Amino acid sequence: MMKSLSFAFAFMAATSSAFAPTQHNAVNNHALYMSETEPAVTESPVDAAASFEVEPTIVASGSSAAAVATMSQSLPFLARPAALTGELAGDVGFDPLGFAKSEADLMNYREAEVKHARLAMLAAAGWPLSEVFDKKIAAVMGMEPILGSDDRVPSLLNGGLGKISPAYWVGCIGVAAMIDIFGQLRMKSDNKEYIPGDFGLRLGYPSNEEGQMRMQLAEIKNGRLAMIAVFAFAIQEFVTKQGVVDETPLFFFPLIETLHKYANSGYIQ
Repeated sequence: MMKSLSFAFAFMAATSSAFAPTQHNAVNNHALYMSETEPAVTESPVDAAASFEVEPTIVASGSSAAAVATMSQSLPFLARPAALTGELAGDVGFDPLGFAKSEADLMNYREAEVKHARLAMLAAAGWPLSEVFDKKIAAVMGMEPILGSDDRVPSLLNGGLGKISPAYWVGCIGVAAMIDIFGQLRMKSDNKEYIPGDFGLRLGYPSNEEGQMRMQLAEIKNGRLAMIAVFAFAIQEFVTKQGVVDETPLFFFPLIETLHKYANSGYIQ
């Protein structure tokens, strides 16, 4: 009895599986049905694989590019500030303290940076030149040199600012105020097209946009370097108690004079 029931169950299972298609048969039947109702599309397996793989690659690259664009170029572990869009020359997304909260703040800070950069470039050149020519010019004009006995430039750290005439400081403040007022008026009159630090001087300035951006980038980079250099000059002379020119005479005096100074014994004539 059990054998006949087992045989009957096996027979029914076998017959039912014959009418219920497997997964492979279902796919083939679906393909057959589609081929009967729609026109056949010839596509090689290579093209099908390529079309399947291209789309995920594009999506992945786009998402990674978007992720990179939201990070700061100078500090890759921080998000790029919203106001720093990269449109200004030298903008690498550096604002860790979040000073530029809006476009107006960004323009004000860039205006200040450009002015300090230009002043620093003048100071970085004038600092060592004053140590080279101050005593010579004072001797020719019969005046007392401003440099001290150690050939250091007067500064807050070195002292000696009392030798500078008050009229000089008044003149510097007056010129700085005039430049600032002129810049503010120009910014208000040409608010949309105004570039921070643009005073309308076009001597040697490129006419094309690419050249202008290159010049702006060169100016801001050299200005930032000059600000660091002036700070380094002041610290260097305060620590070593020597002038910048005396520590690096190779850059400011003839080679024979420099070698004679280094020998300091008169053997090199």
